[in-house]
Amino acid sequence: MDLTVFLVYLAACCAAAATGSLFPPGKWYFEDLRKPSWTPPPWLFPLAWSVLYIASAVAAARVAFVGGAAIATALWALQIALNTLWSPVFFGLKRLRAAMVVLGFLWLAVGATMVAFLATEWIAGLLMVPYLIWVSYAGALNWWIWRQNEAQTAV
Repeated sequence: MDLTVFLVYLAACCAAAATGSLFPPGKWYFEDLRKPSWTPPPWLFPLAWSVLYIASAVAAARVAFVGGAAIATALWALQIALNTLWSPVFFGLKRLRAAMVVLGFLWLAVGATMVAFLATEWIAGLLMVPYLIWVSYAGALNWWIWRQNEAQTAV
């Protein structure tokens, strides 16, 4: 794994993470919305995403120089772009249904990336498994919050 390539992938992850800082949850999320009992505590989100972003960057860097990995790296680019989009849609625009659509496409992109990485470099593929699990959990959480707060939020 090339350190410079890893740092470039990590920088892309940092750009995605920055949208979480630009569009923080705030009072609307913490106090105004109904959330399920299985909502994680606020401190868990930055910790989980830090680990997932590092693992994702490592996975991408491991695949970067493997012959025939163009589709795998393109899928990685798609998933990080969709990841970057979710916070502005959910927290910025407060569009819970639209955020669910973004998250659905994110889930598909992460799953496709994981499969492509598994076929290219199996350790890289395994590094994407926790990300897919977390996005699945986030999707369930997004769905629950959208359905329980539909009347008071933007469509």
